Order: sequence, then structure tokens, then C-alpha cells
Amino acid sequence: AACNKPAPTAETPAGASTTMAPATTSAAPASTGSEAVAKPAPTDFDQLAKRVVANAGIKEGEIVMITGRGQDSELLEDLAVATRSVGAFPMILYSSDRLSKRLFFDVPEKYDAQMDALDMKMANVANVVISLGNGMSENLFEGADPKRMAARGKANEGIGQAYLKNNVRTVELGNNLYPTAWRAARFGMSQDDLAKTFWNGVNIDYADLQKRGGEVKAALAAGDEIKLTHPNGTDLTVKIKGRPILVSDGIISAEDMKAGGAANAAYLPAGEVYTTPVAGTANGKLVNSKAFYRGKEIDNLTMTFKDGKMTAMTGEGPGFADMKAEYDAVSDPRKDEFSFLDLGINPNVKLPAGSAVGNWVPAGTISVGTGGNTWAGGSNNVPYGQTVSLPGATVTLDGKPIIEGGTLKI
Repeated sequence: AACNKPAPTAETPAGASTTMAPATTSAAPASTGSEAVAKPAPTDFDQLAKRVVANAGIKEGEIVMITGRGQDSELLEDLAVATRSVGAFPMILYSSDRLSKRLFFDVPEKYDAQMDALDMKMANVANVVISLGNGMSENLFEGADPKRMAARGKANEGIGQAYLKNNVRTVELGNNLYPTAWRAARFGMSQDDLAKTFWNGVNIDYADLQKRGGEVKAALAAGDEIKLTHPNGTDLTVKIKGRPILVSDGIISAEDMKAGGAANAAYLPAGEVYTTPVAGTANGKLVNSKAFYRGKEIDNLTMTFKDGKMTAMTGEGPGFADMKAEYDAVSDPRKDEFSFLDLGINPNVKLPAGSAVGNWVPAGTISVGTGGNTWAGGSNNVPYGQTVSLPGATVTLDGKPIIEGGTLKI
């Protein structure tokens, strides 16, 4: 609930991934059988944990909540040790795909309207949240009632606001790239190749990434109108003049902490520059040639925008009807607002040309979406949204190309 970005596909319904009781700082999460993976660490977890703690600005006396699944136990423990080694107090919260599923399907519907009181209390206790986004199944919630999902999202809407208001710093390791088998299949890669890509992206030179981010931020801050086109038929314009520009460069700096709110977040692999639109200025057509909803294909998802609102949405394929049912179950009209633009700037993350889907961070990708945008510095906190990542797009800023055919020009 700590102000995370939406995933391009709905991996978990709102309110379904609640964690269980906290472990002590010396306890490891229990093994979950088939989810436990006995492989050598793909990177130096100790070194990574120390860097995450340093880049999050964790200080002596702070309370740090660390969340993840059983297969992440080694990294969870190393993050806890690195946290305690600077005098802060770690708490590991354990979850699993099995637990997330049971907490949705096996809990009576009458509790869907309850706000998660524990999570709300943590928003007033934690200084930092470190989460590992490693869902092992993309169709975990097949058969979930869309109305129940919407009810849970609505009940917990205020929790994300509380984390933002309290300036809780958040680090999310995953960024919809964590090397699971199903993600590798979507990207047209082997799981080992995706793992190499993922960890190359995580282990980038952060000083260089900060420099890149600063240059792209300065360019966007000086501009007015973005035009987005793609061979798939996308043709969209939106204005950004005067809107705050945020950078995810892997480091939560003193400047970020002073700014507070959405600036207090890092998404790893890092490498994004994002903003929210001038209200009412998005016009045109956005096309997502290939998407997936719980593992089912959606072809040619097309959204039409007029004066900042989505006025029509069409699509084909076996996943469209289920996705549309989830969309229809959310009654809040804010779900239709065009809400963010996100430019990928990480040169270490490269996806195959034939990848069925895109991702936030590869240099030269643009991601846009509807609905909730508080993570990007906006004010729309509706617990729903659509995200489209477009590799191979062309983006102009006041008529000058900043991305051309998927190549970042800044």
C-alpha cells in the first residue's frame, strides 16, 4: 500500500497481498515448499543490501519494514542485517502467492469493506519500506469477483495516502522485471537471460544514472507539449508545462526527502523520469498491441482520449472481457483520467525486439496510463489504473524528438 506503481497487468487484486505477522530481526521467513528456489545468488546480496540501505538514506533509530516471499529469504535476511548494521530496526513481513490467494478467496466477503488497520498503523510507524516484487504466478486470482476486488481497493484507498503524507521512504525491488518464468516468456527470453538483464539493470552505475536522469528531467521541465506516436496506431498529445518532474535513479537523496511524498521512492531496476499531465489536455488514441490479463492475451487494446478523459476502450482476445469486467466494477470516474507519462532511461536493461510486452525502464521506452498517479506526484488516488509501455515509439517535445523509434535522444 506504500504508494507503489501499478503493474501493466493485474497480478494481484487490491487488498489481497496482505502480509502476515512480523518476524523478529533474527528470524527468517518460513520455506514455502515449491516456491523455495535453491540456486546460487545471482548477485552479491550482501553488497546489494548495503547499497539499498545507503541509497534509501536509512539512519540509526529508524524503523524499516521489509516485505517479500519465501523464495527471497536470503535477500530479506541480508537487507535486515544491513539495516541493523547502521543502527536501524528491521522487521521482516512474510507473504507467498499461496497466502495472497487464500487471503482473498478464503476470507468472507463481508470483510471486503474493512480497511487494513494493521497496514494503516504501519504507515504511522515505519520510516522506510523495502519490498520485493516477485509474484510467481500471473493468473493467481483467476476467478476473483471483480466487485470484491473493487471493494477491497476502495476500503484501503486511504492507506497509500497515509504513507505519502508521513513521508515514508519506499524501495521496490522488482519493477515488473523480477526474473520469473512467466515474465521471461512474455519478454521472449529464457529465465536465465532475464535474470542477467534484471541484475545488470539493478547493478548500474547510480552516479551515471543520476546524471542521465537530471538531463532528461531538465529537458521535460523546459517543455510544454508531448506528442506520442507508434506504428501500431498510437497518436496522442498531452501538455506537461509546469508539472513536477520526478526521477527514479535508485537513490533517495536529501533533496528527495525534503520534497517528500512521491519523491521518497525508488524502483529497482531504476531508470525512469516521470510526470503527470496538465489536467484536461490529453487527446488522441493509445494502442497496446499485445497485453495480458491473468495470463490471457488482449490484442489491440485501444483507448480514446478527449480533454484528458478516456471516452472509449476496445480490445480483442480472451483476456479483454475479464479485464473489462474489472474496469466496469470500479465506479469511480477518476479511473478514466489520463494520469502519467514515464520515460525509461536505463541503458543496461534491453528487451528482445520481438518481446510481446514492454517495461518501464529500458532506455527509449515510454509508458503512459490512466487512473491512480500519486506515485508519480499527482493527486488521483483511485485504486485502479491501466498502464501501457510502448517500446519502439516516437516522442516529440514541442516538435523536437526526444525518443525516436525507441531510441532516447536526450
